[in-house]
Amino acid sequence: MIQSSTFWRTVIAGIIATFVMSMTAFLQAGFGLPPIDIGHILKESFNQAHQFEPYTLFWGNASNLIIGILLALIWVVFLQNLIPGNWLVQGVIYGVIISVVAGLIVSPLVSLAAGEPFGIFYIDTWTPWLLILAGLIMHLAYGVALTLCLKYAGVHGIHAK
Repeated sequence: MIQSSTFWRTVIAGIIATFVMSMTAFLQAGFGLPPIDIGHILKESFNQAHQFEPYTLFWGNASNLIIGILLALIWVVFLQNLIPGNWLVQGVIYGVIISVVAGLIVSPLVSLAAGEPFGIFYIDTWTPWLLILAGLIMHLAYGVALTLCLKYAGVHGIHAK
């Protein structure tokens, strides 16, 4: 069972890591990669099901933040004690795992719901390799920021003593 203090430290680490990931997703345009606005993508996906647009960018960004918190909790509860290495290695591994799952499952489903299908690993876009690289970089930023925050917050998984 997860302790209350571990839960809240994980939530805070998830918020910080999500912010780092979101800023990385925007700033990578300066390196010639496509900027990825997850909040906007989620908002458009939500609004696709309606005749008008009831969801604003606030709801897209709130959803992005909640997903980041859930990913942090998934890491602490299920993966932190299973994946070897120090915080940096673990962060890189988790970032790669998230990027693969996003490109293979999440992004195709969200983009299809938004009315503009990207395809698996963004194959139906004009720059699939750039989007794969941009997604990998932003997810690596999330994974490394998360594991660094958890290290300094003293969170070592739910089964560690």
